[in-house]
Amino acid sequence: MGALDEEHFNVELENGVKLDCLELGFEEEPETLAIENAVTVLLQGLGEDINREGLKKTPLRVAKALLHGTKGYKQKAKEIIHSALFPEAGLDNAVGHAGGAGGIVIVRDLDLFSYCESCLLPFQVKCHVGYVPSGQRVVGLSKLSRVADVFARRLQDPQRMAEEICSALHHGIKPAGVAIILQCLHIHFPNLESLLLDSNHQGWVKVLVRSGSGVFENKNADIWSDFLSLLKFRGINFDKNQMKDSMEQCWCPSKSSLSAKISSKIEPPNPGMVTAVTSLLRSLGEDPLREELVGTPNRFVKWLMNFQNAKLEMKLNGFGCGRIDTLKANGDIGYNKEQIHSELNLSLWSQCEHHLLPFYGVVHIGYFCSEGFNPIGKSLLQSIVHFYGFKLQVQERLTRQIAETVSSFLGGDVIVVLEANHTCMISRGIEKFGSNTATVAVLGRFSTDPAARAMFLQSIPNTTTSGVYADGNSLQK
Repeated sequence: MGALDEEHFNVELENGVKLDCLELGFEEEPETLAIENAVTVLLQGLGEDINREGLKKTPLRVAKALLHGTKGYKQKAKEIIHSALFPEAGLDNAVGHAGGAGGIVIVRDLDLFSYCESCLLPFQVKCHVGYVPSGQRVVGLSKLSRVADVFARRLQDPQRMAEEICSALHHGIKPAGVAIILQCLHIHFPNLESLLLDSNHQGWVKVLVRSGSGVFENKNADIWSDFLSLLKFRGINFDKNQMKDSMEQCWCPSKSSLSAKISSKIEPPNPGMVTAVTSLLRSLGEDPLREELVGTPNRFVKWLMNFQNAKLEMKLNGFGCGRIDTLKANGDIGYNKEQIHSELNLSLWSQCEHHLLPFYGVVHIGYFCSEGFNPIGKSLLQSIVHFYGFKLQVQERLTRQIAETVSSFLGGDVIVVLEANHTCMISRGIEKFGSNTATVAVLGRFSTDPAARAMFLQSIPNTTTSGVYADGNSLQK
């Protein structure tokens, strides 16, 4: 915690000081307790020990994250706008539009996040807001971001979010028109079976949506061209056909044809876990019977069961033992005329055990390989990463487990670097968009040979694990 150590943190809470927007007594609130109970049921359904270190406070942490991430249900956009309307004159004795009478105002690149109403996974949003003032008044620019955030912090669908933001601003400001463009990026979290069926798994679903009112209501109006041109100055390139067709695809990966095909082969979800998710939705202020939410508990539980611990242990142990026998049959690995062999950018998908939120990234593995020895297969290393990834994890432990398992095949000299983006870093109070975490495990000679470590680390490509839009437009900067 840095300067704010745990003892000081507890004293602050005892004195009722607001920390992280949570007041003393938050833990006793009915909705908090209901979410904690629901999360406890989910952890037990996964076969986890809810009293083990790392999971003891997970129900409370999840409750805090969800209530913070959906606080928009308790906020009113109208109050935000009306507190920041200011008089501003237009042009004097001139033909044209400017100021509070017709000059377009655009706020670009607002980083938001929301929760998908179909699967409850967070998705990222790059929001661009434009409006044309009228009545010789303007709104404080920060309020455009705050209003967008109100509607993002709910269970959402991209098109509906755009329309709700647009409608709230239009009715609150009463401008000549409002334009909203959202670039949305939804993590497409695979399961093990889908990875086997599709080795070229695409980790993201991207959609581009817009909504307009007043002078922007006609999607072919010239003012849309002005708006899009001003976005192009920032390297953001759209065309009208792209926006028209973007929502024709299935937005949520959990409702895609491949996911439906795989889900049909999976046994029905635990009824107790489904009931727990339904209770969770109600605690957030939602109606579980709303049409768009009826199938959400089933979909979320099926996704969560990816991380059921016991099956993955059995599969990995069986696979690993077979491979070790194969290596022994080929003889021991010598240490003369060696080279460092590496496998870079192995895909990683996992689940944070502290907040039950996904993290994703890449794994780089290096090891000494004697001349004439065939390097260990990339597919086996990728399988090791997947098997340990598909559990409730922390990145430090995951890095160590991969290194120790690979080391058991290769005699002990191994280095593993794991680079990951954590959705808990953007969908909670910290909201650090674009942050990335790297962890390193070094075993055997890599722990004592700085030159070998440096050689391997320098071979790692300078890439990003965050989602990137077409035309080079990165969602996270």
